[in-house]
Amino acid sequence: MKDLTQGSVVKHLVQMATFLAVSMVVQTLYLLADLYWVGRLGKEAIAAVGLAGNLTIIVLALTQMLGVGTTALISQAAGQKDQPRAELVFNQSFVMSILIAAGLGVVGFLLRGPYSDALSADATTAALARSYLLWFIPGMLLQFPLVALGSALRATGIVKPAVGLQVLSVVLNMVLAPLLIFGLVGLPKLGVTGAALATFISILVADVLMIIYFEKKYHYLRFRAAQWRPQFKTWWAMLRIGLPAGAEFALLFLYIVIVYGIIRNFGPAAQAGFGVGARVMQALFLPVVALSFALSPVVGQNFGGRHGDRVRQSVYAAIGLASALMLVLALVAHYWPAVLIRGFSQDPRVIAFGSEYFRIVALNFVAAGIVFSSSSVFQGIGNTIPPLLSSLTRLVLFALPLVILSRRAGFEIREVWYLSVGSQIFQACLNLFLLRRELRKRLAFPETTDFLAGAAVS
Repeated sequence: MKDLTQGSVVKHLVQMATFLAVSMVVQTLYLLADLYWVGRLGKEAIAAVGLAGNLTIIVLALTQMLGVGTTALISQAAGQKDQPRAELVFNQSFVMSILIAAGLGVVGFLLRGPYSDALSADATTAALARSYLLWFIPGMLLQFPLVALGSALRATGIVKPAVGLQVLSVVLNMVLAPLLIFGLVGLPKLGVTGAALATFISILVADVLMIIYFEKKYHYLRFRAAQWRPQFKTWWAMLRIGLPAGAEFALLFLYIVIVYGIIRNFGPAAQAGFGVGARVMQALFLPVVALSFALSPVVGQNFGGRHGDRVRQSVYAAIGLASALMLVLALVAHYWPAVLIRGFSQDPRVIAFGSEYFRIVALNFVAAGIVFSSSSVFQGIGNTIPPLLSSLTRLVLFALPLVILSRRAGFEIREVWYLSVGSQIFQACLNLFLLRRELRKRLAFPETTDFLAGAAVS
């Protein structure tokens, strides 16, 4: 375990964020490479993979629920030097990950067809989306145990092994994808299905290697079969923190579904432009996402150890770094959007739609960085209700005017992006207000209270 309650807060943040960013950069390189190969199959294939890939938001919502609760409780226990409590949470999190994955798998396959048919712009796109989901859904289910184990490592300040395994898995994915998509070296030509199958195989390898690492190398947290019987008090402690964080991603999924539903009347080129733009934007956001992932355990350990001054230092450093990074990325996206899109599609209409999307949404990049950072602070403290309320407010401010405007004659797609910008900026302001109030309240530590027990049940 790495003690994050000692030493420079900024150094801890930068070191952890750097390793996490490496993993995320490699992962995104795969996503972009996958999109590049799929792009050779036509705009319908791009739209189908983008549409099917939106289900990852649901997976992210559930894994966020699991990961945030796991990270918060283990990091707080580590800050209190309570190793038995940390190990109990670890084992309960692993069991919960298996059960959630099994339930989601049943629902996913039942809804695979209706989802694809409902949101696709045409029958070809719908058929390709169904084919992609055939192997993509199992691949996403394998993310659950991987997230549970990775979150436990991150909570104790350990990120290098998880990053190494992630890089290895992604490299395997990048190699397999073109082989299975185009049927190279004697393999069957599977098209978009091949891209999904490559994802499944690579994540399966990562799961196996992660379990081997815990069994052979890591000793602070160990698998204990005696602790696998569900303990609902511990589950509730994790869910109380994780559910609001997961619900934020569920709201994001609802946001994307609304966008796809609104722009479907503009045709597959518009959906493809948005799909490419959203994927590339995920890549641009990687440094700030890595920083926010590093922030949660730093805040959690120092909060568990009652180091209020170090919690505040973490907040100021992370928000400052995030804002500076996002400002630079906003300038790139606003002034050179076509360059970002052209590498993945040569269709002039796709480039036009994607470029307009980037020029406008670049205006909310700094606000997005503030939202990421402030939400991670709430996660580390163990109160994720405030950022959920701000996310819900943003969705309402975006969706209601959009539905009204979309029914008006002369409605243009750029109105969707401007509404998104305005609602995101409002969310950032609300997050900062709520965070300031939270820090005033939660950093006034009582001296005679068993803090960890209070954090687990409050």
